[in-house]
Amino acid sequence: MDSAIIQKINALLIEEFELDESQVSPGANLKNTLDLDSLDYIDLIALTEANFGCKIPPGDFNNILTFDDLYTYIHTHTNQKVII
Repeated sequence: MDSAIIQKINALLIEEFELDESQVSPGANLKNTLDLDSLDYIDLIALTEANFGCKIPPGDFNNILTFDDLYTYIHTHTNQKVII
């Protein structure tokens, strides 16, 4: 896994969802940590599409339980290089 992708995802999530850096860890539950509701889900979709060129369909999102799952999903579905 590319550490640049992980760092970029973490930075975006920390900023967008106003998280403390200590809340973001690979095994943490994504939905609970981000306190996702339906509007937050839309924000997350827009964030991943704008920054990585991939959309997360609702069916796929049900399988993304942890931050590590999100990293893996974006890594395997990204259409553009991460610019640091």
